Amino acid sequence: MLRQTDQGVILSVKVIPKASQNKIVGWEEEFLKIRIAAPPDKGAANRELIRFLARELEIPQREVIILKGETSRKKELLLPTETAKKLSP
Repeated sequence: MLRQTDQGVILSVKVIPKASQNKIVGWEEEFLKIRIAAPPDKGAANRELIRFLARELEIPQREVIILKGETSRKKELLLPTETAKKLSP
């Protein structure tokens, strides 16, 4: 689900770590489901998620911020407002 705020767009994601490759699977309920190849060990999956989304959305990594869910598969990310068009279901 995408929510507009004054700071940008909040994106709810569901991360599947230890996948065979990084891939956006699609929308599952209100979550964008994303497979990440990195394991959920010492933040590796979070770092790979940020790298992957930044590359896919063509934005700097510093503009992908994890707001909630550092240690959970379900996360809320803050992204620049202009990325909303690229992520709409």
